[in-house]
Amino acid sequence: MAKSSNLLLCLSVFIFTITESALAQTCSNYKFSSNRLFESCNDLPVLDSFLHYTYDSSSGNLQIAYRHTKLTFGKWVAWAVNPTSNGMVGSQAIVAYPQSDGTIRAYTSPISSYQTSLQEGGLSFNVSELAATYQNNEMVIFATLNLPLANGATINTVWQDGSLSGNNPLSHPTSGNNIRSVSNMNLVSGASASAAGGGAGNSKLRKRNIHGILNGFSWGIMMPIGAIIARYLRVSKSAGPAWFYLHISCQSSAYVIGVAGWATGLKLDGESPGIQFTTHRAIGIALFCLATVQVFAMFLRPKPEHKYRVYWNIYHHTIGYTVIILAVVNIFKGLDILSPEMQWRNAYTAIIVALGIVAAVLEAFTWYVVIKRGKAEESAKTAQLGNAGRSQYA
Repeated sequence: MAKSSNLLLCLSVFIFTITESALAQTCSNYKFSSNRLFESCNDLPVLDSFLHYTYDSSSGNLQIAYRHTKLTFGKWVAWAVNPTSNGMVGSQAIVAYPQSDGTIRAYTSPISSYQTSLQEGGLSFNVSELAATYQNNEMVIFATLNLPLANGATINTVWQDGSLSGNNPLSHPTSGNNIRSVSNMNLVSGASASAAGGGAGNSKLRKRNIHGILNGFSWGIMMPIGAIIARYLRVSKSAGPAWFYLHISCQSSAYVIGVAGWATGLKLDGESPGIQFTTHRAIGIALFCLATVQVFAMFLRPKPEHKYRVYWNIYHHTIGYTVIILAVVNIFKGLDILSPEMQWRNAYTAIIVALGIVAAVLEAFTWYVVIKRGKAEESAKTAQLGNAGRSQYA
């Protein structure tokens, strides 16, 4: 009975601790050390951030306190309103970071391009009472904005973080949660539509997901399966020419789907001139070129008995396996960029491992069949020669 009571007590303490921890990560129960009060607050969906605010619709004044938690020293944060559109370009930002001497710098910076270095400058609206604090790995920016809103009380917001080089902000990461930190927020109702809920940010994220799914399925799954079909089914005499048509169908379908995914990537690249994933882009272009050459080379395939067929086979196999290796590498680079839930990376890793195991088993079985068939043919030839010799002396 005592053990049960102790277990129940420990469980209660554990649940209470977890509950308190979860509550600590919301904005509704947060109290500012300066005893400032705000009428509303939003838990921003990414980057461990929160926005507290009071909006006066008659004057257009918006008092804000932007909190960014879990922030290590040597990083900057920014919160911005974009009066013209969703996203980064056109944003009117408030930036803050701890300087090397321990003081906190807070200033305004208009964002006119993706190549911004967050230079100080005036915004398209008035900002007053600007201040910032940094303690316990939490940066808080306080400000009052005068927003003459023409579209009711809805604003487009962006928030970011990045590293410092001395006292100079560096570019923020261009993957994962740093490309999801946009939101449309109604200042009266408090309703917020984040990158997961609509708008231009959601549209671009949806295109990235489509790009990843198309390329992952085509280059990363169908292409290896097509190679396995060609490599191992052709050994079976009962398969006849069926292996060839299966191989062609699989690889042609993979190429068509892959080109669609590649085109989606080009469109994304054109829509994000300041965001460059150089290695991912270069491998993608190389994949498209090699696969296209591989497809058109099929029309130049010599007949099996032609003297140049052996060289064509070497070329075909080399290019084919190169495409598969590059595809798998580039898919993992794409996963690094998208930063989806770990289950997606685990799922693709499991598929590749499974295909590798299947290929290894079939490779061993193929060599067994080939060696056994070679011995059988050799025995048959020896027996035939023996019968011919006996017939000669008969």
